[in-house]
Amino acid sequence: MPFSQDDLRALVERTMPFGKYQGRVLADLPEPYLLWFADKGFPKGELGRLMALMLMLKMDGTDGLLKPLRQ
Repeated sequence: MPFSQDDLRALVERTMPFGKYQGRVLADLPEPYLLWFADKGFPKGELGRLMALMLMLKMDGTDGLLKPLRQ
């Protein structure tokens, strides 16, 4: 899945707009929650794309890329 620097920045700035983890930064969503969405279907649009990217980074162990972007 291709992604940009802007996508990585969005993961540490945008928050989950609904559900159990409403208000939590996307980068801080637990992997089991993201896996549940992967099974049931990610939301359409930008949110779903970013959630899928976050899951990929967590599964690959490359979520450390986000560390320098956090304030």
